[in-house]
Amino acid sequence: MIIWCASYPKSGNTWIRAIIASLVYSEDGLFNFGMLKKINLFPKRLYFKEFTNNYSDLKSISHHWIDAQQNINAEEKLKIFKTHNGNYNFFGSDFTNKKNTAGVIYVVRDPRNVITSVANHYQLNLEKSLDFLLDEKRFLFNTKNPNDSSEENIITLLGSWKSHYNSWKISSNSIIIKYEDLLINTKSEINKLSTFLKKFTKFNVCDQKIQNILKTTSFEKLKKMEEKEGFEEASNSTIKFFNLGPSNDWKNVLGKNLIDTIEKNFNKEMKELGYI
Repeated sequence: MIIWCASYPKSGNTWIRAIIASLVYSEDGLFNFGMLKKINLFPKRLYFKEFTNNYSDLKSISHHWIDAQQNINAEEKLKIFKTHNGNYNFFGSDFTNKKNTAGVIYVVRDPRNVITSVANHYQLNLEKSLDFLLDEKRFLFNTKNPNDSSEENIITLLGSWKSHYNSWKISSNSIIIKYEDLLINTKSEINKLSTFLKKFTKFNVCDQKIQNILKTTSFEKLKKMEEKEGFEEASNSTIKFFNLGPSNDWKNVLGKNLIDTIEKNFNKEMKELGYI
């Protein structure tokens, strides 16, 4: 069965995966980037190669979402996957179902801060980044380089920030982790994750392990690790993946028109999450 670590891009998924990997896949809680490989990406070409080789065709890929997950679950082992895909039904094909999903960790972040991180990661201006967040038909795929045959370059149905959140919040056996809560009280959120994950798998937790996780997965520590080692999930080698982090404050960056547009379009969801 699969536990999804799902999020809209630039919402803290990597930070959460670092914490989860340290909790579940280490004895001492000491994190390194190699541990992120324990939490793989879905969709990924590897899981679809027996069904199709047209990795840019959303209809074909969506048709085999469940097939690919059934193959993964044939091993009868609990696995944790990162995904940016919305939990949608696309032309009759569900992204996942209860038979293949054990639980969901949904990571959400104030869209007024997501917009600036999207701008940095995808090298867009703020207006184009706003379009990114509002686009109900948004997908992820490297259209600029048709020869990109990397495993991660497979079409992923994203949708708007609002639709993405709404698609996952209704999942059974799920928790929502707010990026802002991670910043304010990281230890409390680690304990929340630990309690949730222990429903599915066994791992040891002690005060020293939690302290090691706090120390080795802090934003500043991750940023220094990227500067020293590089980070393969960065969009290119000249753009820092761990850019502003806690220093990213929409109040210092966004103009009134952008703020008003975001709050108008995402009003219900932002109120629900306590952002406005």
